[in-house]
Amino acid sequence: MKNLLITGYRAHELGVFDQKHKGIPYIRRAIEAKLVPLLEEGLEWIITPGQYGVDLWACETALELKAQYPDLKISILTAFAGQEEKWKEDKQEYYRSIVNRIDYYGSVSKQPFSGAWQFQARDDLLLRKTDGILLVYDDENGEASPKYMKMKALRKNAEDGYGYIAIGAEEIQNAANEEAYGDFGYDDESRQNQRLSK
Repeated sequence: MKNLLITGYRAHELGVFDQKHKGIPYIRRAIEAKLVPLLEEGLEWIITPGQYGVDLWACETALELKAQYPDLKISILTAFAGQEEKWKEDKQEYYRSIVNRIDYYGSVSKQPFSGAWQFQARDDLLLRKTDGILLVYDDENGEASPKYMKMKALRKNAEDGYGYIAIGAEEIQNAANEEAYGDFGYDDESRQNQRLSK
């Protein structure tokens, strides 16, 4: 897999309204755990729609991973021009700080928002330009906007073997649990021994 689409929940769908939310690092850690093996196998590009939430947290994670994987490239491809213009100022600043550090930024439609067709065109292009998707979404937590991308990705998976990797609540909880063990002075070997003794 050379080109990977990463997307998922928007921040408000998770009840996240600022960058200080304690759940963000666990989501980022779960994303990193899926990315590292792909990078070891030759992943070259990470592409997101750049929406406020999982998309931008994935970009941040990828930017940090560039220290170990300097050949990794990151792209944001939005549905329309100026998608961040109606966001609050702090979110706009955060967005622009990421856009300034990535390798490619573009919009499928050069116009401002004019209709749902722009999202459709964006999704179609993202699926065409990538070999697989890493989707942060959990059906069991109720329906949200990523369900549409999930349906499209699974259809493409059935048609031509498009890669499909999911991160659900369990993976995020595992990331939180690992940090909790770490806070109590457990190392990886201690955790492994504890699991085996159960």
